[in-house]
Amino acid sequence: MNFLKKYRHTWIIPVYGILYMMAFRYVEQRNVQPNIIHVKLDDYIPFCEYFIIPYLLWFFYVAATVIYFSFINKNKKEYWQLICTLGIGMTLFILVSLIYPNGQNLRPQLNGDSVFIQLVQSLYLVDTPTNILPSIHVFNSVACCIAIFRHKPFKKHKVFLGSVWILTVLIILATVFLKQHTVIDVIAAFALNLVCYQLLYRTRAVHAKEIVQA
Repeated sequence: MNFLKKYRHTWIIPVYGILYMMAFRYVEQRNVQPNIIHVKLDDYIPFCEYFIIPYLLWFFYVAATVIYFSFINKNKKEYWQLICTLGIGMTLFILVSLIYPNGQNLRPQLNGDSVFIQLVQSLYLVDTPTNILPSIHVFNSVACCIAIFRHKPFKKHKVFLGSVWILTVLIILATVFLKQHTVIDVIAAFALNLVCYQLLYRTRAVHAKEIVQA
């Protein structure tokens, strides 16, 4: 009971997670014709199976960040900034998928039997090339990176921050080098991150600065 009381602010995570997965499953299984998203730059990006490693590390990256800000970090404001950012992005992703069914046709014919190719084949089997706008892999990675870089206790750990930055960049690159997303999906994710940052970080900072100056 003490644990539930102490961490009652985290109830929204499992509740939203269940609702999100139900909604995601629905948009994935809908029998609708997707609008194909494609730009010329997509054709110049080669497929590279080795990017499956950072792509899969995304799950650990996001989970570890959420766990840290939920149960270890004492700053509830930072917790809500991260959770609300993730929630806004993932909810808008579902809405876009409902209103504008979308997909891509970039996936190559996979050849070879290396462990990396096998992992990509497994990914392609469980994740359809539909409902890709914006890229949640990109959006959540950038959101976590922002939360980590703004966390004061981490500022003195330069190696850690450098590692986080490199992992974030690799995950973003993985989305296009694995042909999971188009360049448009990546740009849309960055644009949505910018909006969320202005809403949840910058506006509060400006307001606090105005109070201090007054």
